[in-house]
Amino acid sequence: MSNHTARLFNFSAGPAVLPLPVLEQAQRDLLALPGVGMSVLEISHRSKPFEEICFAAEEDFARLAGLPAGYKVLFLQGGATLQFSMVPMNLLPAGGQADYVDTGVWSAKAIQEARKVGQVNVIASSKGTNHDRVPAAAGIRPTAAPAYVHMTSNNTIFGTQFHFVPEVAPEIPLVNDASSDIFCRPVDFSKFALVYAGGQKNLSIAGITVVVVREDLLERAPQEIPVYLRYATHAKERSLYNTPPVFGIYILHLVLRHLLAEGGLAAAGARNERKAGKLYAAIDGSGGFYRGHAQPDSRSWMNVTFRLPSEELEKRFVSEATAQGLDGLKGHRSVGGIRASIYNAFPEAGVDALVGFMSDFQRRAG
Repeated sequence: MSNHTARLFNFSAGPAVLPLPVLEQAQRDLLALPGVGMSVLEISHRSKPFEEICFAAEEDFARLAGLPAGYKVLFLQGGATLQFSMVPMNLLPAGGQADYVDTGVWSAKAIQEARKVGQVNVIASSKGTNHDRVPAAAGIRPTAAPAYVHMTSNNTIFGTQFHFVPEVAPEIPLVNDASSDIFCRPVDFSKFALVYAGGQKNLSIAGITVVVVREDLLERAPQEIPVYLRYATHAKERSLYNTPPVFGIYILHLVLRHLLAEGGLAAAGARNERKAGKLYAAIDGSGGFYRGHAQPDSRSWMNVTFRLPSEELEKRFVSEATAQGLDGLKGHRSVGGIRASIYNAFPEAGVDALVGFMSDFQRRAG
């Protein structure tokens, strides 16, 4: 194992970069929380200090999101992958059907799991073009009376993102897997009945999942499903039904406070749009040396995917970039090439460094 201690620019798709002030505070508090005398890794989840952390995180999340009345914020475990099952188990009644929009690997996995529970209709898909875009708004047409419509707002592997919210009838719950773009910009949560997100990209560390669920959906779950897999169980206990992901909630608490201090989601959105804009400008201005995978109107602010003229050059690009402290740029095998993940906490200086490297690499290799 390397003894390297200097911080690299971490372009990994997740677990991802955290804000440096959050890491520094966690480091200070790791031995003993102020006024508590023990580490956050040791305190009881039933203790008053932890309840204060947990409930403050719940309130800060609602404040940042601008959540209207009638929603619950839950801190769960199992990642977004468990939500692929929990959503249909709670919301898809016997004999009912659910509509899904297929925009990549993770939505396909959600579809696969939902089909174990009930009937699933794929109402729109970008599979035919290797998921280089999200379906057009006009092409997303829910069936007559689905139990819910499910979407994935950002697609980490292919580098696409919804820049609109699909229109569904008011009585149809819209469910969103926002694991890789939650809080990257302001969003009207009132348009969604349920939003879920794994924490390891924009919110916290691996091991915590946030679920925002409209209260009227809490009792939809059939009585026969296990108690732990019912949203109502966790809503009733404010995420403390059993031992929750304590350290993940603590880091989430720090990240939310950091986002609020930095100007909230409007400021985060401006930063993220600017960061992504710099990378896409470098791709578009390369004369075809760099070729983006995603269509311009579907480009993700969080995951920028692109190719070079050959796989040999792509391997060289990744190797040389890594040597210069630009880590985690190898693309997923489904797309190949390069993937730069630039989540909320990714510093703009890292984007500038990558843009500079891209220019230099093209000059030398092109």
